[in-house]
Amino acid sequence: MVVGLCTAGTAHAAPNLSVSTVASGLDHPWDMVVAPDGVILTGERSGRFVAVMPGGQKKPVKADLSKIFAVKEAGLMGLALDPRFEQTRRVYSCQAETTRGAAASVPGSVANLPLPWPNTGQVVNIVSWRVGADWSTMVRERNVLTGIPLTATGRHAGCGLTAGADGTLWVGTGDNAIPTNPQNRNSLGGKVLHINANGTPAAGNPNPSSPIYTLGHRNVQGVALRNGRVYVIEQGTDSDDELNLLRAGANYGYKPDRTPFIYDESVPMTDPVRVPGAVDAIWKTGKPTMATPALQFLPSSGWGDLNGAVAITAQKGKHLQFVTLNEQGTQVVRTTDALQDTYGRLRGLALDSDGSLLLTTDNGGTDRILRVKPA
Repeated sequence: MVVGLCTAGTAHAAPNLSVSTVASGLDHPWDMVVAPDGVILTGERSGRFVAVMPGGQKKPVKADLSKIFAVKEAGLMGLALDPRFEQTRRVYSCQAETTRGAAASVPGSVANLPLPWPNTGQVVNIVSWRVGADWSTMVRERNVLTGIPLTATGRHAGCGLTAGADGTLWVGTGDNAIPTNPQNRNSLGGKVLHINANGTPAAGNPNPSSPIYTLGHRNVQGVALRNGRVYVIEQGTDSDDELNLLRAGANYGYKPDRTPFIYDESVPMTDPVRVPGAVDAIWKTGKPTMATPALQFLPSSGWGDLNGAVAITAQKGKHLQFVTLNEQGTQVVRTTDALQDTYGRLRGLALDSDGSLLLTTDNGGTDRILRVKPA
């Protein structure tokens, strides 16, 4: 058993922050990226790209999103910018799509029943797009990776996405509320994947023929890179949203198959008894969970006591969480909460070129992109 490094650290008072609105009138913007020309690109979960120009103009981007499967947590999800964007004009998305016309879905609270709901013709794809010079259009180039599973419920679709400086892609996936997926090495659900831009497995994966980098996850919706380390934020059951530091081939210990055919969420998020060698989180919420969809490391200067901290959004918790780690990035030094119950559910995060933090609200219909910086 690997001894967990998780610690709550020391809680600090809320910092003095300045918050302004960058754009409004959005509907569940899931993620966003900032291009070198200052344009902010976001995607609404229901299937629409929106560019926010440097002057603040909100500009719908024409793109073929006709196959989007926007059900429950699934839809147009994570975004990543090609590190050579100025040359390639390429953006990657993680999106749920139908595979054969209309796909039947499971409605409402019925979808939360712990049953092995079927696939009715939907899949999660990593898609490559080419952006027009004036940000009016995005042309779909190809599927970089397909076969990330999804059921008719849309539950636990993932899908965190980030690009490394080397051009490789890191993908966090959800387990679809299927009890065997997190530990099944033949399923891409409940994993973190590492792939090249052409979709092949990246160097350093434990199995050179597989995109799987780590397993034993429940629902990874955010991935961040820092000083050669890979971190993910993972949504928990009724206990323990987790910040995990990844190691190639490691198992993070989620195994909800204790009861035959039932998705048993009463198991621990990290279960070293039933998953020998399971790696514990370096930070966890305890009970109740906050529903943590995104993380972003702050710059190493300009934020005072929060320099280099991990910013984490909370949907259910309706606040912004800052977690400061030690120099090795392995233990929590202190935690700080901000914006509690001020802007409702918070979702996406990105860092702007001036070091300010951009975040999206997730309330529906009247959502905003906010700019946050020290006052």
